[in-house]
Amino acid sequence: MRMNETEKELVDMVLAGRTEAFEPLVAPHRGPLLALASRLTKDRQEALEVVQEALLRAYRSLARYDPARPFRNWLYQIAANEARDRYRKKVRERASFEEAAAMAPAADDPEAGQDRREIAEGVRRAMAALSPREREVFVLRDLEELDIRETSRVLGCSPVSVRVHLSAARRKMRAAIRRDLPHLEVGR
Repeated sequence: MRMNETEKELVDMVLAGRTEAFEPLVAPHRGPLLALASRLTKDRQEALEVVQEALLRAYRSLARYDPARPFRNWLYQIAANEARDRYRKKVRERASFEEAAAMAPAADDPEAGQDRREIAEGVRRAMAALSPREREVFVLRDLEELDIRETSRVLGCSPVSVRVHLSAARRKMRAAIRRDLPHLEVGR
């Protein structure tokens, strides 16, 4: 289903500088967007923030909207991406907190704390040696556990590109760990 004529007129008005036309353009979609965001976040306050940010993103990127696509679906995609981004950020923050807690030396075993710090530092150095795209792919695929297709969608590249960068990242990570943390190699 393509964009209806009223939506097309409102989009044209907003793009022509008549920002007041944006509210009537998105008003019919607020309820369904909130329902979608609520299902994705399972938190009403978070859902309200997702919708607010999604509408802001839609306004900023309206010039890139493809009228051959349904406007509602475009808004849904933006809202779903925003909810996903917020979820990933929470997971990363939680993982960082848990990593920091795990890095704290155990009172009864100071050597174990030193080993964890050494490993974490080795992994940080290994990741720093990756190119930005390799790091993104490695984090999304191996740490966030997205599949190849999801990773390619998030990064806006082909699945083949994801596989190539992931292979290079894993190869570099293995080499760095062998070099910097040889005692961790399997079979030793």
